[in-house]
Amino acid sequence: MAEQHDPYISLRNTRFLWYVASLVAMTLGTQIQATVVAWQVYALTKDPLSLGLVGLAEALPFIAAALYAGHVADRHDRKLLSLIAIAVQLGCGVALLLLTVYGRALLARTIIPIYAVVCVSGLARSFLQPARTALGAEIVPRETYTNAITWRSSLWQFAAVVGPAAGGMIYGFSGARLAYIVETILCAIALFLFVQIAYTRLPAVATESTIGENLTVGIRFLLTQPELLGAQLLDLFSVLFGGAPALLPIFASEILLVGPQGLGILRAAPAAGAVLISLLLVHRKLRRAGRTLFICVAAFGLCWILFALSRWFWVSLALLFISGMVDNVSVVIRSTLLTIRTPPQMLGRVSAVNQIFIGSSNEIGSFESGVAAKLLGTVRSVILGGLMTLGVVGVTAWKIPRLRNLDELD
Repeated sequence: MAEQHDPYISLRNTRFLWYVASLVAMTLGTQIQATVVAWQVYALTKDPLSLGLVGLAEALPFIAAALYAGHVADRHDRKLLSLIAIAVQLGCGVALLLLTVYGRALLARTIIPIYAVVCVSGLARSFLQPARTALGAEIVPRETYTNAITWRSSLWQFAAVVGPAAGGMIYGFSGARLAYIVETILCAIALFLFVQIAYTRLPAVATESTIGENLTVGIRFLLTQPELLGAQLLDLFSVLFGGAPALLPIFASEILLVGPQGLGILRAAPAAGAVLISLLLVHRKLRRAGRTLFICVAAFGLCWILFALSRWFWVSLALLFISGMVDNVSVVIRSTLLTIRTPPQMLGRVSAVNQIFIGSSNEIGSFESGVAAKLLGTVRSVILGGLMTLGVVGVTAWKIPRLRNLDELD
């Protein structure tokens, strides 16, 4: 008789608890930073393109270093690499605080220093994501991957609810200075919590491959996995064209007229929806995963089209909430598929490629939205992005039937 394994993560796994606690603290800090930077930059420039340039400043170093970061994550201590990256993020929070307190005259002339800090943050995130993702797979039993990923996503989304709302509220009532202080404290807590993870590095698998071959092994692996590659491409282009969250400061200040406090609530709404759906996903097994993925991405694009047309705050909030629900279902499907189908010794490099698809698409999508808003106007650019997302869903479903017909995530 085959041995039965418990598919649910145990709360006695203290390494996983330290891991997700650090993730929550880090996410709270970075979400506060993202909200405050967006509002601060737009308040200084009144230019939608400047919001897109914030995303570009983070995406360029992220993409440039991603493949090498994945190589390093598979060859070196993943915990140490994560700690260094978190420490750099902490330094970025301190730098933004110092610019806000002592650099007001400088920022009145140019916001390039803010872009520079965001650029360093993107570089740190490029190394953090593959190392932390691969380490997360090492500290939980393989049969609990789906459940652990759902819990991790749920807690991340919870922090992504509180972070933007807190950032908007703090900025609105007390200014950027206090917001950056809170962010810095949270990043310091994340660093302390990550130190507590008991971790023994697994020996690297011996290989005669050149560094060039190692840098591209993640791409070559994905090319052999049509369902996994299709899921990544679907996310890349849907987020690239639907990068409208970067334009929320414009909607908050000029269309919905709700100020920085309202911006924080709007930024938190998608994550609030994601938390709700995560609580349901934790206790049930996904079936017809491929079909569900396509439906959710299509619903995501439709939500943004309707959001662009809305002129009522509560309607806009509800649409963002729903967009977060459907987006998180697709996140769980993609993340589980990636973790289950990737050999552990390759997880850092494959995760790095995944982050290029997913992580950079958010920032490049922000830049695309900023350019489109500059050329077409804010509302029309968001509608166009939503329509492009629906087109991507149709083309991907047509070209990759194996993903469309994917059933259970085994």
